[in-house]
Amino acid sequence: MIAKALATIHKENLRKDTLPAFAIGDTIKIQVRIREGGKERLQAYTGVVIARDGHGSTETFTVRRLAHGVGVERIFPLHSPNLAQLEVESSGQTRRAKLYYLRDRAGKSARLREKSKSTKTVPVAKA
Repeated sequence: MIAKALATIHKENLRKDTLPAFAIGDTIKIQVRIREGGKERLQAYTGVVIARDGHGSTETFTVRRLAHGVGVERIFPLHSPNLAQLEVESSGQTRRAKLYYLRDRAGKSARLREKSKSTKTVPVAKA
């Protein structure tokens, strides 16, 4: 009984539109809705995804970036109505589920290798 009630609550709170697929190590650009008084504006936040937590309507992801030489991390709920847009700028190759080790690194050592895009050649049928 309680499990069914929780399942319906989670289903109601899921996002209606779909976001692009992204993974740990990807550099993403997020447009967040900010309300100030009676006005609403969009604020861009770009950084590397260092963690994803939770599942269903309670899923969150952590984005890290450097602002004026200081590391700034922000946690976003994936199904929040305040997320206006999410765009994947580049994909980084990782071997970890959480990239907390990037907190101790700066400069070139904090870079992630770019994911290699495999291109398969498909033979063309001759007419």
